[in-house]
Amino acid sequence: MTTSPPTDAETALVWFRRDLRVDDHAALFHALKRHRRVFCAFVLDTDILDPLPRADRRVAFILEALQVLDDDLGALAAGAGLIVRHGPARTEIPTLAAALGAGALYFNHDDEPDALRRDAEVGDTLRARGLQVNSFKDHVVFERSEVLTAVGKPYGVFTPYKNAWLRQVNPFFLSNYPVARYADRLARLPDALNAFRPTGPGRVTADFAPTPGRRVPTESDIGFEPVELPTLLAEGSRGAQRLFDDFLRRIDHYADRRDFPAEKGPSYLSTHLRFGTISIRQLAREAWARAQAGDPGSATWLSELIWRDFYHQVLHHHPRVVSHAFRPEYDRIAWASGPQADAEFEAWCQGRTGYPLVDAAMLQLNRTGYMHNRLRMVTASFLIKDLGIDWRRGEAYFAQQLLDFDLAANNGGWQWAASSGCDAQPYFRIFNPVNQSEKFDPEGAFIKRYLPQLSRLPPKLIHAPWLARPAELQACGVGLGRDYPLPIVRHETARMATMDRYAVVKDRGIPDA
Repeated sequence: MTTSPPTDAETALVWFRRDLRVDDHAALFHALKRHRRVFCAFVLDTDILDPLPRADRRVAFILEALQVLDDDLGALAAGAGLIVRHGPARTEIPTLAAALGAGALYFNHDDEPDALRRDAEVGDTLRARGLQVNSFKDHVVFERSEVLTAVGKPYGVFTPYKNAWLRQVNPFFLSNYPVARYADRLARLPDALNAFRPTGPGRVTADFAPTPGRRVPTESDIGFEPVELPTLLAEGSRGAQRLFDDFLRRIDHYADRRDFPAEKGPSYLSTHLRFGTISIRQLAREAWARAQAGDPGSATWLSELIWRDFYHQVLHHHPRVVSHAFRPEYDRIAWASGPQADAEFEAWCQGRTGYPLVDAAMLQLNRTGYMHNRLRMVTASFLIKDLGIDWRRGEAYFAQQLLDFDLAANNGGWQWAASSGCDAQPYFRIFNPVNQSEKFDPEGAFIKRYLPQLSRLPPKLIHAPWLARPAELQACGVGLGRDYPLPIVRHETARMATMDRYAVVKDRGIPDA
């Protein structure tokens, strides 16, 4: 029989989740400030991991970020480090808190519905044992009900929300949590917790033997296959800081370059924001200061960060959007179904639609786990408005493939594309995939990167190769239907079908973007 040490009000446990850094960390700061001994833990939650494919880039990213986090904790205080558990977090955290004799648990908010249920279960368990449970805002600048209308209602349209956000923000909301100031309170890890040992079922071999002193497992330790990460995502919080420093050197041009996928325009920080390997306050603080100084690039990027807050408050106030349209009337739309729709959905997933920009974007997603933001809008519009397929199918595919998958942002983006979400316009838009290609990849540089079979086509042909004369295609070594597919749908015809499909909601003309 084993007994747990008595609960100690001087000892606290910090539970890391979407916040894999030590710098500017709300929960860690408050725990260190209030307690004399603070342990840090992360749970490789089998409730989340078990349904994933065995080769998943997100798992590789998390493990690398955890190693940096463990190193950084040790650098702050000798003998400190990260305790990594493997199993259901709803049972692993209470078990670990009891083993440490912790009198309090600290963590940062996660407003996804499944996370809220998990956190409530953990909190109820620990409070019943007499522990304090403390949670904090850390993933966004403003959360939940912090930005409301004049009558105390949540915003349903972005621009008014953005204006209210900008009126409300000030240096206090963007200030840093100085973790290092109290770093001497990080507890030295006991020998029994100084090596990773899988505690959950997962898919781990029975003969697993922990490596002494290695607290962060490899993919194979927890039943996953090794996956190589893109260079942009290396080294967790350290890599995030390097990316941010690089972005600040070119942020002045963000507004001009962000929509062109062949250019180095975006920050490439979305995955780091998703897993909290960099602080949203640090990013917003820099963007806000530069925007106030008159930099249009920073102002545009700040607007993108505000979109992120906006979608998180939508999810908080309207959790039904996870499976239903934000605007309920759009749930009346009859989406394409049956074998043909399934075949077209598969062609979209695999980058075989016959529209080069759409296909190149989907190949980028499948090969790298990343897709340029402009192309997310183009591909989503194509699936919904050209193929007539339910936005939820596309949302689920992006959730499976994207390294930066965030439920609030992914859902918000897809509902925006489907015109069923938060949109100030009383009508909806349809992106013309050829016009988008000509406008944002005029030389076809991005298309050629992912569709080399089209690389000999000149700019006037590469955006819509089916319009080329047979002799032109032959001269460029392209055989449609052989080297590259013919379009699976005609945009002009699909546009009319979309107008009919959406007529059940609104009887209006539809602009072609």
